[in-house]
Amino acid sequence: MSDRSRNLPRRSCLSVPGSSERFLAKAPTIPADMSFLDLEDSVAPLEKEGARTKVVEAIRNLEWDDRVLCVRVNAWDTKWTYADVIEVVGNAGERLDEIMLPKVQSAADVIAMDRLLTQVEINAGLPKGHIGIEAQIESTLGLINVEEICAASPRLETIVFGPADFAASMEMPVLTGGVQIPNYPGDHFHYVFSKILMAGRAYGLQVIDGPFLKVKDSQALRDYCNRTVTLGYDGKWALHPDQVTVINEMYSPTAEQFELAWSILDAYKVATEGDRKGAVMFGDEMIDEASRKMATKFVTRGERAGMKRVVED
Repeated sequence: MSDRSRNLPRRSCLSVPGSSERFLAKAPTIPADMSFLDLEDSVAPLEKEGARTKVVEAIRNLEWDDRVLCVRVNAWDTKWTYADVIEVVGNAGERLDEIMLPKVQSAADVIAMDRLLTQVEINAGLPKGHIGIEAQIESTLGLINVEEICAASPRLETIVFGPADFAASMEMPVLTGGVQIPNYPGDHFHYVFSKILMAGRAYGLQVIDGPFLKVKDSQALRDYCNRTVTLGYDGKWALHPDQVTVINEMYSPTAEQFELAWSILDAYKVATEGDRKGAVMFGDEMIDEASRKMATKFVTRGERAGMKRVVED
């Protein structure tokens, strides 16, 4: 299912208002790993129907390189969802990789989208399963059901946390989503981050953090990225082009980490295949199969980000 985009990097996921021809035209020039053309929150209700045509034209006529290209449709509790899918997927052609479904509450929401996509693909002459799904967790019920949601469809490629709607769902005393709460003794989203990450990893999905709304504060963005980078998230939304560079850097291994990971893999291969040992000293550290798994993750992420190993003569 949706093989082209499933394993592509999603360090930076740029939100592009689907009603703005200016922003749509600029989006392909911004070096984001993923661009999603939005029909939901960034589009006013009176502009939603007209935005579909603009999004289709942008997908068909602009040069998108090889990034992941996605459209966020409106949620199932609105009147726009089915027409978003029929008009956009039915007319955008094969370059569209994914549909992002916001405010997912249960596995049934994903299954319904899967079935609708199958019918639209057949009628549009697309290969069955061509369009992947990204599911947003933005409510208490969505978090409670996140494991079932992640298992709901082979089309699922990522699971995405939506901090602002989630904070509203929890009735947290905050007016800005996706930022720290200074007077809370800890990270108020730590449990949420961890639960979504575990569910996503259990079903082989990439896991993405939502937006940081203070778009002019790059240092605060770095500090916030550290929270989910440390846990193991694959990437984060960007609301402004200036955020893309910071996010790409934060969600990539450093060159030193990438080279060290390769060295660990080399040493472990010699130990297991040459010396037939299950564990071996690597400097002052004992490495074994668990070390190989951790190193492989760094190499995979680095290669996703375009990093290449330095080979000495």
